[in-house]
Amino acid sequence: MTEGQTIGRAWHAGPAAPAVELREVSREYGRGDAKVRALDGVSIGFPAGSWTAVMGPSGSGKSTLLHCAAGLEKASGGRVLLRGQDITSAPDSALTALRRHTVGFVFQTFNLVGSLTAEQNVALPLKLARRTVSRQAVREVLEAVGLADRLRHRPRELSGGQQQRVAIARAMVTRPAVLFADEPTGALDSASARTVLQLLRTMVDSAGQTIVMVTHDPAAAARADAVVFLSDGRIVDQALRPSAREVADRLARLEG
Repeated sequence: MTEGQTIGRAWHAGPAAPAVELREVSREYGRGDAKVRALDGVSIGFPAGSWTAVMGPSGSGKSTLLHCAAGLEKASGGRVLLRGQDITSAPDSALTALRRHTVGFVFQTFNLVGSLTAEQNVALPLKLARRTVSRQAVREVLEAVGLADRLRHRPRELSGGQQQRVAIARAMVTRPAVLFADEPTGALDSASARTVLQLLRTMVDSAGQTIVMVTHDPAAAARADAVVFLSDGRIVDQALRPSAREVADRLARLEG
């Protein structure tokens, strides 16, 4: 396939098996006349060692897809497989272990612990997972997001963009099998966003990281290997390595 070519309902890069797979997944909220179907029979595989951006108009189901794929919300129907393991009906204890050892998260809210320094916030997932805390590894990821000089600063002493970068470093330090990101550059200035996006690109290309990212930014989406477009809870379009202009054009058609 050539760059920007539209593809089918599930995409697979070469021989790589899906790191995350959704099979006819639906997610409903409410009951009766108030019932809302946020996802409507979504089937897609996210290949290991790939970066997929998820886009769509407001209310299209982007965040719900991310949450179901990561085990943060239970699907109302269908199956969710993470590294081949069916997590659709997994108990909360298993999902907690999964979140500590297998997946990483970056969301719009920073979720930093106010009493801890940036360095301590980044080290926290390792401590919770009872893994050895390497001070060097913690400092390396903070340096990678441009915060080497903010190690001992607490969240209240950091700008919003700096707090988001601490959250990104915290997600990266565990070297998760899958990194789920919801608008990871949304709170960053353009220079910091470029730095973070290049870091994510390097994680995929050099370390085989799998990333599933929700974004509204065509330039951010264009850094990914593939872009998936949602509308009304369904996948309506997909593209491989599109340009930022093509992403913006396709998104505009959906929002129009």
